[in-house]
Amino acid sequence: MGSAKLIAVVLLPALLAFQAPMATAVNSNLFRDYIGAIFNGVKFTDVPINPKVRFDFILAFIIDYTTETNPPTPTNGKFNIFWQNTVLTPSAVASIKQSNPNVRVAVSMGGATVNDRPVFFNITSVDSWVNNAVESLTGIIQDNNLDGIDIDYEQFQVDPDTFTECVGRLITVLKAKGVIKFASIAPFGNAEVQRHYMALWAKYGAVIDYINFQFYAYGASTTEAQYVDFFNQQIVNYPGGNILASFTTAATTTSVPVETALSACRTLQKEGKLYGIFIWAADHSRSQGFKYETESQALLANATISY
Repeated sequence: MGSAKLIAVVLLPALLAFQAPMATAVNSNLFRDYIGAIFNGVKFTDVPINPKVRFDFILAFIIDYTTETNPPTPTNGKFNIFWQNTVLTPSAVASIKQSNPNVRVAVSMGGATVNDRPVFFNITSVDSWVNNAVESLTGIIQDNNLDGIDIDYEQFQVDPDTFTECVGRLITVLKAKGVIKFASIAPFGNAEVQRHYMALWAKYGAVIDYINFQFYAYGASTTEAQYVDFFNQQIVNYPGGNILASFTTAATTTSVPVETALSACRTLQKEGKLYGIFIWAADHSRSQGFKYETESQALLANATISY
């Protein structure tokens, strides 16, 4: 593992002052696909990549928990790898990026569970968590030739202000040190989740590049019109954010159907609001021949680009 020193806290306000304001989301060709969480052997090279889109793989997950205890316990910002890194190796990352200049690879932090138990955002103190997270993430990112991070904590044992300071400072420092090129957050329509991520956005939105909003979490009865309404609600909740539409390819009867989501994506694109699409997850899509990865990228490739 590599190491890094935390930039002095007194420099953080100055760093934030130099961040450009986020532009309002408009049509763009960004496609993102989570990968590696299910441990079914899916490879980067299995997934079709359209050269006319910007394509981000997002490794799932790294978690600041240890499985050396039973049950697993939090490690205060010292992250461990929980994606299938025997398949999605550093050499595989390097190879897919070399073969496809439009591809970047990020890693997602948190997730819902570890060993079927809930993952909570849990810290000892803000300063110690940020210091530990900067050091451990720098090592993982550099060892695996990664480009960015995604924040996907879904359960919390801290208040929104504490979450905001931890994650906001982490992203700011990693960007300032050149460790990452971009960062995203992955909230969904739960009141407690939204309280935490909206607080983070309000203070540190300038260092957050994309919002991977989990629209598929709204439920199987969601209509196309409702999906578009939900999307418009997030434009209000995350003003100026680059919000991505989304769906899941997992076999489920409780999530927004894929065809409903894609129909909503076409409507959003006609309205000039479709900044991009992300899918949870390539692992599930393999059994479908990556049909929806292909279809989504074709839609985005035909977008009138403005970003």
